[in-house]
Amino acid sequence: MTWNNCFSPKRFGMENASEDIRSEYERDWDRIIFSSPFRRLQNKTQVFPLPEEVFVHNRLTHSLEVASVGRSLGKIIGKKISDLEEVKNDNKARPFYRNSLKSVIASACLAHDLGNPAFGYSGEEAISKYFKKRDTQKIEDINFKNNFSDAEWQDLITFEGNANALRVLTMQQQDRSKGGFRLTYSTIGSILKYPCESLASEKKILHRKKYGFFKIDEKVFLDIVNELNMIPDNVESRITYKRHPFVYLVESADDISYNIIDFEDAHRLGILTYEEVSTIFLDIIKENPDYDIKWVTEQAEILKGDPNESISYLRAKSINTLIHKCSKVFWENRDQILKGTYEKSLLEDIPELESVMKKIEKISIEKIYNARKVVKLEIAGFRIMSSLVEDFVSSALTPKDNRDNEQKKILELLPKQFSFDESSNPYVKVMHIIDFISGMTDIFALKLYKNLRGIEI
Repeated sequence: MTWNNCFSPKRFGMENASEDIRSEYERDWDRIIFSSPFRRLQNKTQVFPLPEEVFVHNRLTHSLEVASVGRSLGKIIGKKISDLEEVKNDNKARPFYRNSLKSVIASACLAHDLGNPAFGYSGEEAISKYFKKRDTQKIEDINFKNNFSDAEWQDLITFEGNANALRVLTMQQQDRSKGGFRLTYSTIGSILKYPCESLASEKKILHRKKYGFFKIDEKVFLDIVNELNMIPDNVESRITYKRHPFVYLVESADDISYNIIDFEDAHRLGILTYEEVSTIFLDIIKENPDYDIKWVTEQAEILKGDPNESISYLRAKSINTLIHKCSKVFWENRDQILKGTYEKSLLEDIPELESVMKKIEKISIEKIYNARKVVKLEIAGFRIMSSLVEDFVSSALTPKDNRDNEQKKILELLPKQFSFDESSNPYVKVMHIIDFISGMTDIFALKLYKNLRGIEI
């Protein structure tokens, strides 16, 4: 892999693209923005329950903000790469980095959460809960598990939003276009945060901490990594690759956004005080040599009549500081990043900010992610999502002639684009069910759960 061959304007699922006034990469952005899965993010929880009277971030607003940060990172790094000796004389690579990398990173950021289910961080585990409950030594559970290969079973007991994002972007649903969103390979490759199969995941290794594709999408994944000349990882008998360089920028944009924005939301909800949040933000800002910290502090104090406005001001300065710090880390480690030997996230490799970022993590775990309203949402999410999986999966895997009336009615609720062929193997049937459930919004999942249990007609 080189800077000259790690990108491609080709579209997944299309032989030839029609000409347009927009670049191929700008068209990626538009395809995501106008898609149904993207719109549904507005009713999916980020961290805090969907707001009643105080506005906090949901998956959609988070994705838009990550895309904004990602565009800035892509623009900074793109300009630097375009001036490299091996790039500046390449009439395809130079204009790509100078003009289009920012669009690729922004589009990938926009799409990075499309595979995340409802109810925040608990949604993924909730989908797997039914299968984990069936992982016992009881005869009926052993027979159930025998329906799946080891790789398929690993997918089901460790449902992964990152792998699901690839599936959402590329799968062909019934009566829909081949190739899914038909994005460029460059944009799709930029979201492959964990480019390995589920059986190859290893928590201690950054690029294999989780996994990036379901077994059902193996051919799709291999097509993408081959087109982008990604580097195979040396893991015997497992499918795993080194990260694509652009992934680090997308990951960084996400890390910056949620670390800072979760604090801002926690302040709006009264979980964290003004002093707690402003102190943390000022500790970040003071490491930016372009800012006069005394002046920034004075401006924040002037705005303190509206504490939310003051925090917003400091949030903007904090994000800008982190963008430039992460860009610097990327550039200093660009050779390792290109070779696939860089095993850190950019945000955790800023020595002067290490202590403050650890403080953010500690406070987030203790006060934000374990806040009462967040915990209550997670518990509800577990029960709602795992129950829906159980209802639909048990119905789908019961032979057609043996289904009772209730199971038949449940499957009639499955939208046409998620329907399956009765002759399909159990794993394919289950994946169609998960496609449906993982795409639900919080509100839709709750309503369906109530309907199926007779709580609400």
